Amino acid sequence: MTTATLTPSAAPIVHEKVIVRSLKVPIILDVFAIAALVFAFGIPRRGQSSFRLSTSTDFFQIPTVVLPTVATVVTVAILLVVVAILTHLLVAFSSRGRSPLWLSAVFTVLFLFLFLTWAGADLRGIPIPGLLVGGLALATPLVFGSLGGVLGERAGVVNVAIDGQLLFGAFSAALVGSATHSPWAGLVAAIVAGVLVSWVLAVFALRYWVDQVIVGVVLNVLVGGLTNFFYTKVFAQVPSLNHTTKFDTIDIPGLSQIPIIGPVFFQHTIIIYIMYIAVFVVWYALFKTRWGLRVRSVGEHPQAADTVGINVNRTRFWTVTVAGAVAGIGGAFYTLDSVSKFDKDITQGAGFIALAAVIFGQWHPIKAALAGLLFGFAENLQSTLGIIGSPVPSEFLLMLPYVVTIVAVAGLVGQSRAPAADGTPYIKS
Repeated sequence: MTTATLTPSAAPIVHEKVIVRSLKVPIILDVFAIAALVFAFGIPRRGQSSFRLSTSTDFFQIPTVVLPTVATVVTVAILLVVVAILTHLLVAFSSRGRSPLWLSAVFTVLFLFLFLTWAGADLRGIPIPGLLVGGLALATPLVFGSLGGVLGERAGVVNVAIDGQLLFGAFSAALVGSATHSPWAGLVAAIVAGVLVSWVLAVFALRYWVDQVIVGVVLNVLVGGLTNFFYTKVFAQVPSLNHTTKFDTIDIPGLSQIPIIGPVFFQHTIIIYIMYIAVFVVWYALFKTRWGLRVRSVGEHPQAADTVGINVNRTRFWTVTVAGAVAGIGGAFYTLDSVSKFDKDITQGAGFIALAAVIFGQWHPIKAALAGLLFGFAENLQSTLGIIGSPVPSEFLLMLPYVVTIVAVAGLVGQSRAPAADGTPYIKS
């Protein structure tokens, strides 16, 4: 009988798990907790803050909530300090080495409530339904753009051309919608326009291996120049070609009269309802279908995907095509829902905010859509505060959406990783 001996060289190798503890999120929360203390004790505002929760079309009216400004701001500021301390403890002692995303979300909601309470002291009341409805409207192009960004980058193509797709979609929707007097024709034209821009991106990125970021930036500049040129030479000369028929608002029977929920979710045009469906469809397609598995495989490990018979560049091309179509619908929102005509630079850089939403949402369609909603809400917040006469300086209100975007992406996103082959052309050996 032979006894096997375990030599030192044959000893099992134990890999110790390395936990990366990042203080990025706790430090950002510390800064905002200090700001909350400044609002509470450094520049307190006396009086009462009121929040209007109902509209005239609701089934029943919810009474306006009136809160003592100083007491509410102080209480919430203390809660924010507690949450900030808790994030430090979680990063220092938890097995994951980081605080959960939901805790940052709770902190964000509390800080927003504190800021609204402080800014709305002794004013005529903050209309919560209007604030949310306006935020959803402004977020719609961002959500469509972020979905297009997620699709492209999940397949391994960096879609910096989102702004160009939105802008060309808005222009085409205005032109075709005005010429045909049909918003549906305008919507189809916007989809085609988004696809055309995506094809240019795909051809240069996949066929000629040009740097995808450079191609995206060039496309944004090119589309901006073309739409400005045609606006001056066509729309300014023939105004009838820049006067679209907008989609009608569709109220969902019963649901549209529910306080807060009804006006926010169920009193919109068809484009916003398409957005609801698009978020679910993109999520389901990416994570629950064979097609989605193929897309994610060519974005993570194209060599392995090629080995099992997946045509990498063809999959990327058609995924980028779908991404352009989705972004084109977002562009149609500007001229078929928001306003009834096209203006120069009507997107105002929304494509870049959508790209930030992709990163903030960790390349996940639902999270990216929620990030788009956050940025849209921040943009509408500055308008609402200006209308109700808030004491916040107008210069700060104008930069508020961009401050929120920078803080969210740089501080609250936590640890995230783009698809491994994102931005890398696949050259078959």
